[in-house]
Amino acid sequence: MSKLSITNNNGIATVTMNNPPVNVLTIDLINELNAFVLSLKDNRDTKVVVFKSLHAEFFLAHLDLNVINGTQGGQAASIEFNHMIANIKTMKQVSVAVVDGVARGGGNEFVMACDLAYGTENSAFAQPEIHVNIPTGGQGAVQFARRLGKNKALQALLLGNDFTAQQAEALNIITQYVPKAEMDGFLAQTLGVISQLEVRDIVMYKAIIEASIKDENAGAELELRYFLERAKEDKTQAIIGAFLKHGGQTDREAKDMQDIFMDTAADLSE
Repeated sequence: MSKLSITNNNGIATVTMNNPPVNVLTIDLINELNAFVLSLKDNRDTKVVVFKSLHAEFFLAHLDLNVINGTQGGQAASIEFNHMIANIKTMKQVSVAVVDGVARGGGNEFVMACDLAYGTENSAFAQPEIHVNIPTGGQGAVQFARRLGKNKALQALLLGNDFTAQQAEALNIITQYVPKAEMDGFLAQTLGVISQLEVRDIVMYKAIIEASIKDENAGAELELRYFLERAKEDKTQAIIGAFLKHGGQTDREAKDMQDIFMDTAADLSE
C-alpha cells in the first residue's frame, strides 16, 4: 500500500492516510482503504482501528472531483467510494476517526462512517456538494438527517458551511471535541479500555445499538437475547464470583467501583 501506513499495537491498528497534495479520496486511496478494511473481516486480535492523516491541514479533503463526470469509469469509482463507506460501517472492530484538519464532502462522510470521531481545534466538517451541483454521495445527507434532524440538516446541506469541532460535537456529527494537546492522552485512556475487550463484545453492542435505532422493540429483544446467552457462560460466572469476592454489592462500590473491577481482573488472571 502506497497511500496508507499501518501499525499495530496491543489490539489497536493505526492507519495513517497520506495522499498528496491534499488527501483527496482518489480511486487508489479508496481501493487501499477498502482492501484494508475487508482484510479485518476475520481478525479477532485487532479490536480498534484508528484513522489519522499525515497532512498538516487536511484529514480527507473530499472525493476526487475528477471522477464526478458521468463516465462509466467515473461512476464506477463513485460506487466504490460508496462501498468503502458501507464497509467501514460494518466493521467488527471499533473504527475511530481522529481529525486534526479539514474533512469536507467525502471526508466528512468518512468521519461519520466511523463508530467514534474526535476533532481538534484545527478541524472543520462540512457537506458542500450542492455548490458543485450534486447531492452527497456517501450517505452524508442520510447521516445529517439522522443526526441533526430535519431543519438543521436541510440548512447545513443547502448552505454547505463548515462546522468547528465544538459545533460538530453539539450536532452529533462527531463524538467529541478534544484539544490537540490532550488528544494522545485521551486516546490512550479511551482506546486502551476498548482494546482489552473481545471483538464479540464490540459486535454485540453494535448490533444492539443498530437494531434499537431502527426499532426500539427489536433492540430490546436483541438485548435480552444477548443477556440471557451471556448469563449462561462460565466466563460470566467466574467474573461475577470474583467481583463479589472483592467487594461487589457492598459499600465499597460507592467509591471504589473501578478498583473492584481491577481486583477482579487481577484475580482472574492468576
